[in-house]
Amino acid sequence: MTIYLTDGSEDSFYTAVFECYADKQGVITSRSDIQLSLDSTVRQIEADDRKAERVKNKIAEYDSAALSDISLALRSCDGNREQVALEYIRLIMKYRRPVRGMTNLPDVMEMEDIRNRVTGELHKLKGFLRFMENNRGVLYAPYSPDNDITDLIAPHFAERLKNQKFVIHDIKRKIAALYDGNEIVICYADGADVYLSEYEQAFEELWKLYYKSVNIKERPHEKQMKGYMPVRYWKFLPEKRD
Repeated sequence: MTIYLTDGSEDSFYTAVFECYADKQGVITSRSDIQLSLDSTVRQIEADDRKAERVKNKIAEYDSAALSDISLALRSCDGNREQVALEYIRLIMKYRRPVRGMTNLPDVMEMEDIRNRVTGELHKLKGFLRFMENNRGVLYAPYSPDNDITDLIAPHFAERLKNQKFVIHDIKRKIAALYDGNEIVICYADGADVYLSEYEQAFEELWKLYYKSVNIKERPHEKQMKGYMPVRYWKFLPEKRD
């Protein structure tokens, strides 16, 4: 069995599809910690724009919307995302038409599940993401999403906040979306020292005071809170940080 190891980028994935399509036992992954069997060989795949474009053009010939589905799936935290996307492409090539409606096929169901988990988290975080104002008037929002969605969520807030400068920081992947009021830039961001404005500090203290005043210790409602907002987002809430 040959394992085609990508660098995690879309072009590297599509290059791997080009290289391994005829290899029915081939596996595509970006996981460097994958367990190898005794008969496995590993091929490191570097992105080749020409090969990647040929694969994308062939997919688009039968289903142009599939490229968007695959792009979303490749953002997933699922360790099998590349292999699932490969099998999905094989089905499109086999039937020579869109296959997303063929929910009787396990590979289609798995693809739909991965894609829906990405879009579901994107939708949730449009409402859950919390910003704080620093001492320079820039809004800062740290978060740690399951999936790689920073460049997808940033345009939503650029539209909502218009001319307001902000930073959305994925602390798990060490990347950030910077918005200067005109354009969005995605960059590497290992850490950040955030000094809150006096207004933000006062607002957070008021919010914590309100939270404590409405929270009855004798009648905990943790289960209800978890229903409204998953626990993994709590560490970014002022009322839960302490």
